[in-house]
Amino acid sequence: MEVSTMSRIGLAIFVSWLVACVGGKSYKAGESVTLFVNKVGPFFNPQETYPYYSLPVCRPSQIVFRELNLGQLLIGDRMAVSPYSIKFGETADKTELCTLKPTLEDVQRLQSAVEDLYYFEFVLDDIRLRGFLGRMEEHMFPHRHILYFWPHHHFTIQKNGDKIIYATVNTTLNKPVRIDENLDSLSIPFTYSVEWQDTKVEYENRDELAKRAKFFRDNVQVHWLSVFNSVLLTFMLMGFLAVILMRVLSRDMARYTNEADAAGEEEDMEDFGWKVLHGDVFRFPSHKSILCAVLGCGTQFLTLAIGIIIMACLDLFNIHNHGSMATAGVLVYALTCCIAGYVSSRFFRALDGQRWAWNIVLTSSLFTAPFFVVWSIVNSVAWYNQSTQALPFTTIFLLVLIWLFAGFPLTVLGGITGRNHGDVFNPPCRTKNIPREIPTLSLPHRLPVRMLIGGFLPFSSISVELYYIFATMWGRQVYTLYGILLLVFFILVSMTICLSIVQTYFQLRGGDYRWWWQSVFSAGSTGVFVFLYAVFYFFLRSQMSGTLQTVQFFGYASLICYVFFLTQGTIAFFSSLIFTRYIYSRLKMD
Repeated sequence: MEVSTMSRIGLAIFVSWLVACVGGKSYKAGESVTLFVNKVGPFFNPQETYPYYSLPVCRPSQIVFRELNLGQLLIGDRMAVSPYSIKFGETADKTELCTLKPTLEDVQRLQSAVEDLYYFEFVLDDIRLRGFLGRMEEHMFPHRHILYFWPHHHFTIQKNGDKIIYATVNTTLNKPVRIDENLDSLSIPFTYSVEWQDTKVEYENRDELAKRAKFFRDNVQVHWLSVFNSVLLTFMLMGFLAVILMRVLSRDMARYTNEADAAGEEEDMEDFGWKVLHGDVFRFPSHKSILCAVLGCGTQFLTLAIGIIIMACLDLFNIHNHGSMATAGVLVYALTCCIAGYVSSRFFRALDGQRWAWNIVLTSSLFTAPFFVVWSIVNSVAWYNQSTQALPFTTIFLLVLIWLFAGFPLTVLGGITGRNHGDVFNPPCRTKNIPREIPTLSLPHRLPVRMLIGGFLPFSSISVELYYIFATMWGRQVYTLYGILLLVFFILVSMTICLSIVQTYFQLRGGDYRWWWQSVFSAGSTGVFVFLYAVFYFFLRSQMSGTLQTVQFFGYASLICYVFFLTQGTIAFFSSLIFTRYIYSRLKMD
């Protein structure tokens, strides 16, 4: 049964891709157009959604669900066939769907939904139609609390030839029904009407109409001034740091390589202490296996981020192909597991690691284990609240199979390849047997201060764009500025590289050779600032509330911050490693 379910999901993915490629479905005059009901939920809680038929509404005698692809299931879609009868090109006046006499419990559910600003979502030809269930009126003198429910749906459908271009639903054309009085005799007549309009918009351009939809807030607009300020300040700071570092480093290299007398050499060593660390700077760190796993997973997520952003820039994610980005994220993550295994095992061998099998297992579970814990909590809360965000068993089974038969084997394969092709670490300086004593560090050279600087400056370079990303993920905006996102991503990487090199230099100059882990934590602390911003956004920039939405927000926000830690730490480590090897390879050793 599970294999059959997987086959249906795979077939749905293929069919949706094929339909998108060939130009959509064509209809004949009078042909039935299927309208799917999807979900309902509070307007200000984007991830708190429930099946549409969980409300007391008209429904067919037997509910038939639509076959959904993996991405649609991941974003909480649960589409079911509706009882609406819509014929292609045929206008329908006010038509009765059914008359519902709700029980007291049903009325209370409708009242609660209206008070919480519930909206509904239908799907017609892969176009999402949204509207509010009702409205609420508050009167102060005298105090009255009036609740209205809109039982009439007016569908406006635009077509070009034999194809549907766009559709909307309007609930405010007919008089609403009060659901706060005469509850014993309350009767709700559900009706609908259909209006067809011709348009000259081609099917290939119908995405532009969907992007201009005004039910939710306006889409993210090009914010050139903010981007320009961010780019300008970032490059000014990077240039300032680079100039200072090059001047100081050039002076150090000139003095260290100068053939001076013994007294002069001792004086230089006292003033410029990073040369005297040549016997300790490449001393292997503790917890080598964990460090290598961090570097492997960080490299994997960097590859994943670049791949997804480039695919988005190439417009491969159709706005009507719902969940396509989520599907791509899962598949690309599984395929890039080989990169994590390769990088981790290759570097683990370079550090003379012995338990390479344990290193591969640690690499494969460094992200998946925390993800599973967080997802289990979030999914359990969603399941308890009967939300559509709770994944079905078949979807969970499919994801487990993807990891067991693709993700983990590719990690092992990459690990074996990295171990067999890895080289022994060959530092430019010989490491001494006895570690050098580390002097008392001044406040600017201590790790907490370095983490404060190393995390805040990269965060400040992306803070503007981070708001729009959060507004897309946890709000109602549609993000389409992937070119700007790619630019900001490279700004973040450049800032992290420059800052990590500067911090490593001053750390060595202060006599501290423990740069391996400290470079990871210094730049990885960007994730801490992202999490603090998430807390700020939740309480001061959004109107999200409720247990389900809160658990989902902070659960997945913590995973995002963890990914920031892995990627930023990886960038900083390799930058520091290349820089350290370079400066010590240029020295003349006795």
